[in-house]
Amino acid sequence: MTTGRAARDAFANGLTAVYGYDGDVDRYDFSGLTDPQIASMILRDASWSDDDIASRFPQLWSHYLGELALTVDAQARALPGVYAVVDALAQRDDVMLAVLTGNIEPGARLKLGATKLSHYFPFGAFGSDSAQREMLPPIAVERAEARNGHRFSGRDVVIIGDSIYDVRCGVPHGARTIAVASGKTSRERLAGENPDFLFDSLEDAESLIAAILG
Repeated sequence: MTTGRAARDAFANGLTAVYGYDGDVDRYDFSGLTDPQIASMILRDASWSDDDIASRFPQLWSHYLGELALTVDAQARALPGVYAVVDALAQRDDVMLAVLTGNIEPGARLKLGATKLSHYFPFGAFGSDSAQREMLPPIAVERAEARNGHRFSGRDVVIIGDSIYDVRCGVPHGARTIAVASGKTSRERLAGENPDFLFDSLEDAESLIAAILG
């Protein structure tokens, strides 16, 4: 999905309101990073210490979410193919859908809700659970087990994303990785991460689902 400029502008406004930041956030690539990582990346360049950055996170998230709620519905849209894929998977008894994202959970829910996707993903792991992206897959796995009693591990876990960090966070855990070149990261750069599968979009639902199911 995409939210246009809604999320980036809301984040920038939060940084200005809470930290007095007056730089250009457009020179930073947010792709695949957690919200805490994004804030730290930008503010370190502005000479803020890690402790001072983290101490104001609650205020930052409050401003960010307030701004995002005002603009995301008008700018968000699902990318081609996504509804067909998630709807087909949601109907299967042998699949559990979860969202794995660097967004803090309330922000993720605002974005997913704006595109009518939130109900497909009743749980997941978020940037509010850990600032480190590679720590999110085990959190999602634990929550999946708590829901149905099955311990997913290794290739049982399939991570789909459009950034190099989506691929990288799955590798330490032996997960199957599927990269989709539908975001800001080029197909060539995604290919350089050696995902198990690489698609240009989600539009070939049959092939994508076959890759997911192994």
